[in-house]
Amino acid sequence: MRTTIIPAQITTVEDKIAGSLNMTQILIMMVPVLWTALVYVLLFPSMKLAPYKLTLILFATVICLVLAFRVKDKIVAEWLGVLVKYRLRPKYYLFNKNNLTNRTLDIPELPAERVVVKKSTKKIIKSQNVDFDILDQVKLEHLINSGKVALTYQFSKKRT
Repeated sequence: MRTTIIPAQITTVEDKIAGSLNMTQILIMMVPVLWTALVYVLLFPSMKLAPYKLTLILFATVICLVLAFRVKDKIVAEWLGVLVKYRLRPKYYLFNKNNLTNRTLDIPELPAERVVVKKSTKKIIKSQNVDFDILDQVKLEHLINSGKVALTYQFSKKRT
C-alpha cells in the first residue's frame, strides 16, 4: 500500500459556505440583525423607529462589517485577536532554575529531634564585706591616679 504525505496547505483550507464567505464571517454579519431586533423591541419607544435607534443599529452594523473583511486570508476579527494577544502577553520573562514546578524531589525524611531542656542552676555567691581603712583607700586612689598602674575589670560570666 502506498502512503503519501498531505501538505499542510490542503488540510487547513477553510470551508466556504456562501460564495467566498466562511462560517465566522456569516456569524459576524448575523450579529447586527439580532442587535437590530433587540434595539427595536426593548428600547423606548417600543416597536417604533426612533433616530437614536437608527444610530445604534448603524454603528453595530458598520463595526460587524469591518470585522468580517478579509486581509491576507484572515478576517479582521482574527487579526484583532492576534493584536490583543500580543498586547496582553508578558513583557518580561523571569526564569528561575531553582523552581520546583513539575519536578520530582527525593527528600529524605529526617527523624524527629528531641528537645532536651537543660536546667539552669544559679550559684549563690556570698559577698564578703571587707572593711578597708581610710589609709588603704587613699593609697589605692593615689596609685590609680598616678598612671603607673593600669586597672581593668574582667567578669567571668555575663550578669543579667
